[in-house]
Amino acid sequence: MAVKRRYESAHRQEQAKQTRGAILRAAAVLFVEPGYAATPLTAVAAEAGVAIQTVYKVFGSKQALLSALVDVTVAGDDEPVALPDRQFVADIEALSDARAKLERYSRHLAETHARTAQVMLALAGAATADAEAAAIWRKNVDDRRAGMGMFAAELASTGQLRPEHTAGTAADVLWLAMDVRNYDWLVRQRGWPPERFQRWYVDTVAAALLDPPATR
Repeated sequence: MAVKRRYESAHRQEQAKQTRGAILRAAAVLFVEPGYAATPLTAVAAEAGVAIQTVYKVFGSKQALLSALVDVTVAGDDEPVALPDRQFVADIEALSDARAKLERYSRHLAETHARTAQVMLALAGAATADAEAAAIWRKNVDDRRAGMGMFAAELASTGQLRPEHTAGTAADVLWLAMDVRNYDWLVRQRGWPPERFQRWYVDTVAAALLDPPATR
């Protein structure tokens, strides 16, 4: 009996995971077009093929669904792994040269933007008219700024930052350069290959933050 109960529990957990994923995928479609404000949860439920009560049971509210969608889209999965524990962070920390750290981050950044651009731009647009979306956008902005603060400290640890930069100003430059709207303009609208975007990011940030190689 114990084996059967464990099997049934695992089956229910897998069903719940699939249901959650279906709702998130539906929201990813509808919150982009026709948009967050124009999409009632009944439409999300219909797109996901579940009852509206299920959407409320899993997420509780439309705002919570949007917040979860942003988190999952940015992370690339629905696993409870904190940012400092992600593999790309370990890869960056293992490198000793500041430009090499930027190059590794640029690959992560391009991959993330390719996955998140539509949702994040839709969120930015919704934030101009919807208080719930604005709160989620502001949290994302603050989270990104905090993340770039950690990255600035990582670059500073190499001793290769220009002396005129503080940890705060270095974080500001990183925060500006990683904004999804740069990727949108250059890759999605101007047609740059992702590899060119990565080179632009590294060259731009290195020129702004790092000592020239000859002075190191």
